[in-house]
Amino acid sequence: MDLDKAIKSRESVRKFKGKQPDWRDILECIDAVRYAPIAGKNFTMRFIVISDKEKIEKIAEASQQNFFSNVYYLVVVISNSERLVNEFGERGKIYSRQQAGAAIQNFLLKVEEKGLSTCWVGHFVEKQIKEALSIPPEFDVEAFFPIGYKLIGERKKKRIDMDEVLYFEKHGNKKMRDVPRFDV
Repeated sequence: MDLDKAIKSRESVRKFKGKQPDWRDILECIDAVRYAPIAGKNFTMRFIVISDKEKIEKIAEASQQNFFSNVYYLVVVISNSERLVNEFGERGKIYSRQQAGAAIQNFLLKVEEKGLSTCWVGHFVEKQIKEALSIPPEFDVEAFFPIGYKLIGERKKKRIDMDEVLYFEKHGNKKMRDVPRFDV
């Protein structure tokens, strides 16, 4: 699958088939995160692959979203920004979040390439997830991702028009200035 197609076809899926994905495909998706930009060559991300139904149910409860309770796998993304804070001061927290976003995007695109589906879940009670998965206090739960196959019939989300997100030279300016042409 080419990159443009993966970007345009990727979507959040909340209805999954009862078919179990190959766990090796999920590991390949996680492997793609290692190629994301890394602040100060200090990778702070960790990934927890969960197949235990009871743990998946606890995480569904912690997020108040039961749409993924029937998936076979859930990937939880955590990070520890302490090393980046030690290196860059308080901006290290920002760099850690930026690194998480870039790594997660690589993951999402690889999920799409593999023919799998997921939904980025960021609404949850972090304390409940940390308890359920024995995550140390210095780690932040960034997000989690139910992994499965899209149930046919799920509606596609309307995409945002380009003119709603693009400005030139300053905020609010929707017109690009004329660029002088040079004849050679």
